[in-house]
Amino acid sequence: MQHVRRQADRIQAWQRVVIDIPGPEFEPTPPRVLGGTCPDSECDGWSTAEVTLRSASLRGERHRYYRLPRQDATCAVVHEGTGTVVFAVADGVSAATAATVGAAEACRAAVWAIHAQLDEGRPGNDFPAVVGYAVETLHRQAAAMLEQEPDLAQVEELVATTLVAGTARPGAEGVEISLFRVGDSGAWVLDLARPRFHPLFGAKTEGDVVATSVTALPRVPRKLEQCFGKLVPGQVLLVGTDGFGDPLGDGDGQVGALFAEHLAVPPSPLWLAHLLDFSRETFDDDRTLLALWPRSEAR
Repeated sequence: MQHVRRQADRIQAWQRVVIDIPGPEFEPTPPRVLGGTCPDSECDGWSTAEVTLRSASLRGERHRYYRLPRQDATCAVVHEGTGTVVFAVADGVSAATAATVGAAEACRAAVWAIHAQLDEGRPGNDFPAVVGYAVETLHRQAAAMLEQEPDLAQVEELVATTLVAGTARPGAEGVEISLFRVGDSGAWVLDLARPRFHPLFGAKTEGDVVATSVTALPRVPRKLEQCFGKLVPGQVLLVGTDGFGDPLGDGDGQVGALFAEHLAVPPSPLWLAHLLDFSRETFDDDRTLLALWPRSEAR
């Protein structure tokens, strides 16, 4: 028993990561059930022969304080026949009554639709069809919740959400990545040698003009943003909501330095969640981050 006590004394609780000026300290409150709920935090991690995946999704301080559920979601699976990793990240629009449900359903719908394309022997990058299926899924979800056929505005009021989804497929010269997005969630390639965060989609601001509205599902932009490329050793694909993207900025600040250091090799899923839950004044949104390394980078 004395040995057990001595061992327990050496175990220290993880201290929360603080960047610059921390946000307020308080005990999180349990979320109310508002059209749906989910755990405060979740994380995942595994490896195939070609890639290593880590992901985490956390309720932000604002939602923890006001008893609101996490409105971010993420989902990832492996297509057994091709070794392709299929993934999605979503951020439910805060004004939507059941944003939590919208984000989760959009992720599941996108992953299922891409996986079905791969089952058919297709590349899995018919993204307009994937978006169409996600919209249909949100429509069906809203109909079930309202117990009547909804119009577009009603679906939007209930389950509007951003969505980034795509694939990482093993190739002869690296991992071939294909992504699309609807809304302002983001994706980056982290170049570990420099380090630099290279955005794969346009920034939320154009010059001095700040976007005041976000196109989110079930609405579909006229031109779908898509990105195709390769991921090679020394790089990490990051997909995240603006709860991560906003404090990251261009990646040259303290947040970028923190994640460049700790993502040099795949961390444990719990450690990624711990890092993502950093405290910094004014940044209190939900945070979700999914990361993919070429397998040669795993240790």
